[in-house]
Amino acid sequence: MERTCLAVILAAGDSTRMKSSKSKVLHPIAGRPMIAHVVEAVASAGISSVALVVGRDAEDVAKAADIGGVGIESYLQKERLGTGHAVLAARDAIAKGYDDILVTYGDVPLQTDGPLKAARQGLADGSDIVVIGFHTDRPTGYGRLLVKDGELIAIREEKDATDAERTVTWCNSGLMAINGRKALDLLQRIGNANAKGEYYLTDLVEIARSLGGRVTAVDAPEIEMTGCNNRAELAVIERFWQERRRHEMMLSGVSMIAPETVFLSYDTVIGQDALIEPNVVFGPGAVIDSGAVIHAFSHIEGAHVSEGATVGPFARLRPGADLGNGSKVGNFCEVKNGRLGEGAKVNHLTYIGDAVIGAGSNIGAGTITCNYDGVNKSETVIGENAFIGSNSSLVAPVTIGDRAYIASGSVITADVPADALALGRARQEIKPGRATLLRERALAIKAAKKAKA
Repeated sequence: MERTCLAVILAAGDSTRMKSSKSKVLHPIAGRPMIAHVVEAVASAGISSVALVVGRDAEDVAKAADIGGVGIESYLQKERLGTGHAVLAARDAIAKGYDDILVTYGDVPLQTDGPLKAARQGLADGSDIVVIGFHTDRPTGYGRLLVKDGELIAIREEKDATDAERTVTWCNSGLMAINGRKALDLLQRIGNANAKGEYYLTDLVEIARSLGGRVTAVDAPEIEMTGCNNRAELAVIERFWQERRRHEMMLSGVSMIAPETVFLSYDTVIGQDALIEPNVVFGPGAVIDSGAVIHAFSHIEGAHVSEGATVGPFARLRPGADLGNGSKVGNFCEVKNGRLGEGAKVNHLTYIGDAVIGAGSNIGAGTITCNYDGVNKSETVIGENAFIGSNSSLVAPVTIGDRAYIASGSVITADVPADALALGRARQEIKPGRATLLRERALAIKAAKKAKA
């Protein structure tokens, strides 16, 4: 029979060191609030119930944590009296009788399901408490995990450790799994007889052992246990997240020429044999199919790039952009809510907004779909194999038929039938000698202004 588990996520801190108008767990990593990353790790560990302990920005934190697939109940911690006190804010949830209670933190967004599963397995193997630790070559400041004969006998804080204990490099992450059948009794035994008068979750090690219980520890990669307290640490976590995800993508068959310059979002999808050139940024909602090429200095968000399509350099795809197989969006182009058919080309210096472009059509340089009249947005529809001359303005709503030809420099305000040629520009006139007259007049005005000064 599968064991039941409740994850208690502590996210009630005041975030004072973040120096922010919002809770630190709402700050994004890879375009997603860090609390959502924690919930995703919990869900990946097979845990479907979460007790979210909140304080500042409680409603916003609960909303950010609700990523779907996990049942979340929020519990308000009105006072900040230590980690043990924070866990007991979710007393009602813990009392429901889960097999396992997993305690984690909303400001540790790099955690993955591996250590969480290992901690739960420790409970299944008979431990009452399983502490998640990490090895580091910089242990100063961390509580040390002291192990004897396979059991964790103490978590020794730096200030209380002996010289020998300070040489220990296995440190406490703060994450912990607790036998659900004993959790409330153990938690309620935590006292506050310490300098700060707070209730420390780490005291559970000594309490459980004093009652004859077994306490063990499992290991996690140091990076996964990285917590966030300020903006500098936020940037470090972002860097770690990006490095990890880039590595995963390259191992899956994605080519990146300079991976350290590519920035991914939490939900970026890139197919095998796609090529990503340097200095590309993916916002949320980007899907890049196999064999696509994203040239340097492009920004893609909420867009789909199909197989064999090319983007950039210096291109921007905004939400709703959908590029068909073999299509092209070239340099200094922007596409917003625009669908390009197979083989369509938008080569350079062009804005495509609220438009549908048929297969094989060519959009000349400087073309603009005029989709907004100050009140409403309207659609431009261009058929297959049409040719739109350079520097044309297509005033929506307007439809250009299949194989139609729009002369360069035209302003098109009416529908153009298939196979038609449309010109929407003033007739050119030549005025011989007029340029000389204009120059002489300009020079005379300039001289008059200089004399007056």
